[in-house]
Amino acid sequence: MASKGLSKGAKKLLDNGTKYTSFCNGHTCPIPYATRSMATVSPSVVEPTNLSTAPPSSDPQYVASLPVSTSPKPFRQPRNPFISSVPVTLHSFPSMEPVSLTTYPSTHLLVPLRRDILHRAVIFEGDNTRQGTASTKWRSEVHGSGRKIRPQKGSGSARLGDKKSPMLRGGGVAFGPKPRDFGTDLPRKIYDLAWRTALSYRYRRGELLVTDNLLKIPVRSLPPATNLKRWTKELLEANGLGNGHGRSLFIGLKEKKNYTFFSILKDEDIGRHGRGLGVDDVDVKDLLEGGRVVVERRALDLMLEAHQSDLGPGMRFESEEIAEILGDIEDPEIAV
Repeated sequence: MASKGLSKGAKKLLDNGTKYTSFCNGHTCPIPYATRSMATVSPSVVEPTNLSTAPPSSDPQYVASLPVSTSPKPFRQPRNPFISSVPVTLHSFPSMEPVSLTTYPSTHLLVPLRRDILHRAVIFEGDNTRQGTASTKWRSEVHGSGRKIRPQKGSGSARLGDKKSPMLRGGGVAFGPKPRDFGTDLPRKIYDLAWRTALSYRYRRGELLVTDNLLKIPVRSLPPATNLKRWTKELLEANGLGNGHGRSLFIGLKEKKNYTFFSILKDEDIGRHGRGLGVDDVDVKDLLEGGRVVVERRALDLMLEAHQSDLGPGMRFESEEIAEILGDIEDPEIAV
């Protein structure tokens, strides 16, 4: 009965008393391993395994022959080792003549364009800018009597409650707005990446102009009878920064330090050609609007150093003049 179901070869080996040594759950099996097919069973000879002759795990060839895990890994954009910095031309304001050349890290002014990141940053800024102060009164908040206007039945008209009903003029507002907070959240690293992406987009298109000095008008070097508004308008048009080339954005270190130039840009006529903002008032949306962006070098250094939380310690930008940037800067200009 024990040999029932085996092939003739297996029966013959079993009748002869032949034993095959194999490791089967730690003991010696009297019969070889068998592989079962659809209708027959055929013996499969297994050679004995000598554990003492197994290759050690420290053998390099043995380790190299082991199968490698093929689990998927997150894709990372390889960094170009040939691009470590980008050149930036420094201009002199107001003549806008090139005076020198400086460099910035490619991780700050050569970031690939990510429209999704820019979109999330603009929506984040717009949501947090909304005041959310719209408010209406519900019927319980409207001043007036709670007496019923007319009897419930017998008048032939629709039933009504008091005069504060939302269906009557002067009553409460049904489902009206109440003060609320429209602000949304965005990770700091994504927002900082959007800042550098916007600056890189301007730099790649040649629309980022960096000045080596302050954005101020040399009032003392101009004739006393000079019309500053007209002079500023002609200056912007001559340098391709006027309304004909798109409204330009001027970013200064501090707006109060450039009072003359920034106050002229607030004029209704001159404001069509340019817009002036302090470095603390600039958003990602402001960098994407207009024709060109004119920024002071120290203001650019401050913006880049303040928006790099997503970079590692060895990739961050450190300005040598950060102490001077954060300090007060004397401006001899006078107000218009």
